[in-house]
Amino acid sequence: MRYLILVIVLGLSACSKEDPNSRPIYGNELGLPANCRAYIQVAVNEWRKGGYDTETTMNAIERNCGENGALWDYKP
Repeated sequence: MRYLILVIVLGLSACSKEDPNSRPIYGNELGLPANCRAYIQVAVNEWRKGGYDTETTMNAIERNCGENGALWDYKP
């Protein structure tokens, strides 16, 4: 019974992978956002500063982090 529990625990730990959006990741030397968590924060910060209007900000978030967004599957 102990071996069965050990096998299950080891199997589950081996199968689990880190969520690529669990923390903000900024890529390259420019510090651009590389995943959705980082991108959304940058977009909200720019919107708050008045850099972009709401429509532009929401379109950009949808394009990058929407259902088919390019930043969902970032692999460092």
